[in-house]
Amino acid sequence: MEKIKLILLCCFSLFLTNVSATVRLPHLFSDHMVIQRDQPVKIWGWADKNETIEVVFGSQSKKVKADKNGNWALSLDKMAFGGPYSMQIKGRSNHITLKDIYVGDVWLCSGQSNMEMPVHGWSSVDNYQEEIKNADYPLIRTFNVTKGMDAQPRNDSEGMWMVCSPDQVADFSAVAYFFARKLNQELNIPIGIINSSWGGTEIESWITPDAYKALPGRFNDKYEAVDMADFDSFLKENEINKSLYQKAMDRDPGVKEQWYNPSTDVSLWEKMLLPQVWENVLGNVDGIVWFRRTFTLPKEDSGKDTVIQLGPIDDDDETWLNGVKIGESKGYAINRIYEVPSELLKEGENTIVVKVSDYSGGGGMYGNADDMYIKTAKGRYSLAGEWVYKSSVTNKAFNYVTVSPNMLYGLLYNAMIHPFISFPIQGVIWYQGESNVGYAYDYRTLFPAMINSWRSKWGRELPFYWVQLANYMAKDVKPQRSEWAELREAQTMTLLLPQTGQAVITDIGDGDDLHPRNKQDVGFRLALIALNKTYGMEEMTCSGPVFKSMNVIGNKVYIEYDQIGKGLCVKNKYGYIEGFSIAGANQQFEWAQAYLDGDKVVVSSTHITHPIAVRYAWSNNPDVNLYNKDGLPAAPFRTDNWEDSK
Repeated sequence: MEKIKLILLCCFSLFLTNVSATVRLPHLFSDHMVIQRDQPVKIWGWADKNETIEVVFGSQSKKVKADKNGNWALSLDKMAFGGPYSMQIKGRSNHITLKDIYVGDVWLCSGQSNMEMPVHGWSSVDNYQEEIKNADYPLIRTFNVTKGMDAQPRNDSEGMWMVCSPDQVADFSAVAYFFARKLNQELNIPIGIINSSWGGTEIESWITPDAYKALPGRFNDKYEAVDMADFDSFLKENEINKSLYQKAMDRDPGVKEQWYNPSTDVSLWEKMLLPQVWENVLGNVDGIVWFRRTFTLPKEDSGKDTVIQLGPIDDDDETWLNGVKIGESKGYAINRIYEVPSELLKEGENTIVVKVSDYSGGGGMYGNADDMYIKTAKGRYSLAGEWVYKSSVTNKAFNYVTVSPNMLYGLLYNAMIHPFISFPIQGVIWYQGESNVGYAYDYRTLFPAMINSWRSKWGRELPFYWVQLANYMAKDVKPQRSEWAELREAQTMTLLLPQTGQAVITDIGDGDDLHPRNKQDVGFRLALIALNKTYGMEEMTCSGPVFKSMNVIGNKVYIEYDQIGKGLCVKNKYGYIEGFSIAGANQQFEWAQAYLDGDKVVVSSTHITHPIAVRYAWSNNPDVNLYNKDGLPAAPFRTDNWEDSK
């Protein structure tokens, strides 16, 4: 009897196997999807070897036979926008029906956290309650790509299509949603957005591996610790090294040996100029590094309540003054400001010690020089300059590499972009760069390399529009080097590629928040570019004023602009233009006075008699009030290429 039961169970199991689904589709093909109009659309998937698959869509019916590995693909004829449609995919033993499909325009939306930021979730846009309430746009759909990374190109990526409604829109990328909303309102066609983004990621991980390997050798130096010969074995060994590394982090010898004590012998500690990311000196290192600096206070400053500001530190810090802890903070986007009890300061030499813990990406004390100071009741003293430092625990010492999208080039491309290269799209919008601040000169190469690598995979010169970095961090007291301005410059230089556009947002950022909440204007400005350049609506002004030329007459500089639209305007009731600085032959910049003279800007300074260089909005958090009358801000620029920014 038991034998008969076993035979029956085996037969039933075999029956289930024979009727189980043989035809499978990528996650991208599902209910509510949007298909690109006016282009042949490839449909693909997997089945049993040599199985015949039929796809029926609208009036079209196409058949194809799977190859010996079970792969199949066919192309549907191009269609005008419209819908809703259903799609039938018929195999030998299963039948898939996809419903509520529209034909319209599909945009790939990618980048790091400011593209990932949802309408409401881990952060929220301005007025999110009303935005959610009014989000009744059933012809806007999003496919949120599930995060993933891979050393090899994937042929599928998880995710699902969602229809824009008050119940769903909270999970939409805010920038992508406001971009799509404007397009839908102007064009009255379905808009699909594929949101493939990951916060904190460097551009290298988004570049195709073949394109990255073709770059000059120095670009590969940062990945020398990653063994790609056998990636799986590398990951296993890396996990063992990770355990040892984390134990060492928990038992920091700097704490055990009290390196925060002013009596600590630092004669063998090395020197580093701060602020800067420590990768400039240490290479691609994560872990714990201790920094120390002494400063001298006059008698009238001792015994006074004091504030110490160190600017942003990546990632965490603990700070001591004269051997007493005065504060600690977690998070790389936080300005460190610590109050100091009056009894801690003394006349003469004082010692400040900062333990910095970095877990991935850039590390160190990386703000502006003006962000680092000690302020007493009597005076303010800079803490920028030479510090001594000592590495305590580093991943390099344990041969450990943090497993993250930034550990190797191409990981995000392989997992989150490559699965879609056979799917026709209208174009790309991009918001990234914060994680590459500090490497702007490399970004000049990396950004166009990424754009060209994606275009090569799609086989066409895709329109590619991006967001220039917003204003962020403290205002500059005086003109100085700005890594954020350098990165913006690298983005602007990429406009030399055809079919590109840039949304300038140095007027709508937040000095205290890396993720500004005004995403409405960001999406709107991107949409203006697309409407003008992709959809031919030339009446839509899509750019603010862009530097054209300068002419020096006496001690004044006359700036001429392109893209002035209906004319230049100043958002200042007195007509003063902020954000300009000029320099003479000594290359020392001074804030300048500026005003409009017709459609030119006149710039001068009482301190500069023979100006030879001009900069505008050249700082981390510039003052911006120069616009065209269409409401778009003037783009940052500089006329020099001096070494102060390298």
